[in-house]
Amino acid sequence: MSPIPGSGLAKGLAVTLRTMTKKTVTAQYPDVQPELPPRSRGVIGLFEENCTVCMLCARECPDWCIYIDSHKETVPAAVEGGRERSRNVLDRFAIDFSLCMYCGICIEVCPFDALFWSPEFEYAETDIHELTHERDKLREWMWTVPAPPALDPGAEEPKEVAAARKAADKLAAAQAAEAAAAAEAGQAAEAGQAAEAGQAAEAGQAAETGQTGQTGQTGQTGQTGEYGQTGPEGGQA
Repeated sequence: MSPIPGSGLAKGLAVTLRTMTKKTVTAQYPDVQPELPPRSRGVIGLFEENCTVCMLCARECPDWCIYIDSHKETVPAAVEGGRERSRNVLDRFAIDFSLCMYCGICIEVCPFDALFWSPEFEYAETDIHELTHERDKLREWMWTVPAPPALDPGAEEPKEVAAARKAADKLAAAQAAEAAAAAEAGQAAEAGQAAEAGQAAEAGQAAETGQTGQTGQTGQTGQTGEYGQTGPEGGQA
């Protein structure tokens, strides 16, 4: 059966009319930023303090786009007679995003949580060499990393959080005990000072009383002497 002449045009106009009645879904980028999912793979941020230069990320990277340089430093013994230790110090950490395939293996294998995904994706460059981000640039991306999602209320508390809370509770208890001991020592010192002051006051009062008694005895003795002298004279008279 041959098609009806003009049927194709009618179908096209019908599609156009249906589309004209629907709400537009055009993303007005870059005036309006897109709403990205929380686990978007935009760029990788480096939390340098957690990096131990274990080289796992560089070894597992399928594109070999991670460059790490480091050197060893000797750490003196923590206690007298202890053994000196050596540690790796990070000199360079760079990622070449012109080679990166955004597989996320480096982030998954990092045992110390030093690498994180950031949803930022606006870092295009006119020079391909500028796509190699050194550790300072990777550290800046850390400020764009979203906070981790909230845990399930019924989930078990992470061991790290429990250990940190236990250590904080011990420290707070030790500080409270020190404050209580200091307060008791201060009260004891105040009580001792008050007792010493009371004893000094009593001693002063006793000294004053003794001096008064001696003065009275001296006066009585003087009067007796006068009477003794008058007596004989009277007798003589």
